[in-house]
Amino acid sequence: MKREIKKYLFDIKVFIDSINDYLGSDRNFFEYQKNKLLRRGIEREIEIIGEAMSLILKIDPTIRIQNARQIVDTRNWVIHGYDKVNDVII
Repeated sequence: MKREIKKYLFDIKVFIDSINDYLGSDRNFFEYQKNKLLRRGIEREIEIIGEAMSLILKIDPTIRIQNARQIVDTRNWVIHGYDKVNDVII
């Protein structure tokens, strides 16, 4: 596996860990919905995860990562469909 891909995969793990840190152990959906800063932070992490996945696919389109295309599509939806972002889906 190319070094660049390993870097992007590491970055993705860091961003996922950040989301878990933001949410804490409570994982209360109603608290999430009320907290605009939390929602925006998680949305931003999803954007970055999707961008990293997109870069991985550009380097190696045959790489086997489950749901890779869906991850990129979610990033695009959050960025380009900001007016349709749904808290339940996020």
